[in-house]
Amino acid sequence: MKLVVRVGKKLGRFLVRLLLLLATAWAFGALYFDFPVFHDVVAGLFVVGVVTALFLLRGFWKQTACAFALCGLVLAWWLTLSPRADRDWQPDVAELPWAEIQGDEVTLHNVRHFDYRTATDYTPRWETRTVHLSQLTGVDMFINYWGSPWMAHPIVSFQFADAPPVCFSIETRKEVGEKYSALGGLYRQYELYVVAADERDVIRLRTSIRPGEESYLYRTLIIPEKARERFMEYVTTLNELREQPRWYNAVTTNCTTAIRGQHPAGKRPPWDWRILVNGKADSLLYERGYIETGGLPFAELREKALVNPAAKSADTSPDFSRLIRAGLPGMDSGKN
Repeated sequence: MKLVVRVGKKLGRFLVRLLLLLATAWAFGALYFDFPVFHDVVAGLFVVGVVTALFLLRGFWKQTACAFALCGLVLAWWLTLSPRADRDWQPDVAELPWAEIQGDEVTLHNVRHFDYRTATDYTPRWETRTVHLSQLTGVDMFINYWGSPWMAHPIVSFQFADAPPVCFSIETRKEVGEKYSALGGLYRQYELYVVAADERDVIRLRTSIRPGEESYLYRTLIIPEKARERFMEYVTTLNELREQPRWYNAVTTNCTTAIRGQHPAGKRPPWDWRILVNGKADSLLYERGYIETGGLPFAELREKALVNPAAKSADTSPDFSRLIRAGLPGMDSGKN
């Protein structure tokens, strides 16, 4: 019995110290990425404080309590950080899209339709577009890869019978000179941004302008009624972000989890690890029967879904959206 108690105490202390290690690592990152001045020095001093508490104080629980208190102070400060809408934004996220709703008619403002020569050389163009919910026929899904096959970026494209498609891409809103950091995305580095765009902007940028990226296009099987609900979820998010900025988070509020988070709590699709490891999201869509397959096995469907060659051939054509869909399952009619 004494042996069991002794082992239990050691295991308990080990778990407490492991939790402390995780808390210290998180707090170090919070200071390093989010503290406004001398962030590396402040983060280093924090670690010195934790180590000092562990080695100079006597008693396990006194050491641990002091170290956790330091982590708690960092958390208390970090929670005071507020997202803003008035920073010096990069030109491609300078304008916030928003929408006006009048019955069946939705007018989208600041729809991005840039003319790209390179990823950094472009002519900005922000448009106002009016669409009708009654003319919304379906939803297509682009899944974009830029390196690892495990991570991707989804872009949702809404199809209308009487208007060009409208894309929504959930991204980070970066300041001038700021670059994306996967670790920084775990903290409060970036505001959340939803791009409303023409396909010749947000898709052509990835297939034809930025090197080394691949985009795959799938037609979903969502019915028009549900498609209208999904569209209005994006519209609601646009207007909410215009009123109150929100933080982006690489895990909890990223390009994929934020899509799921827009759905009402009771109507969200079941959780799956591929929602987080979203490079495998197309296999999830296939398994759950959410996309048009044309009767093809997944590997063959995915091979056909790559739109880079068609997009490069279409380039700036007004028929870009139709041309990149030619021959894809569920899109053989050539309609958008």
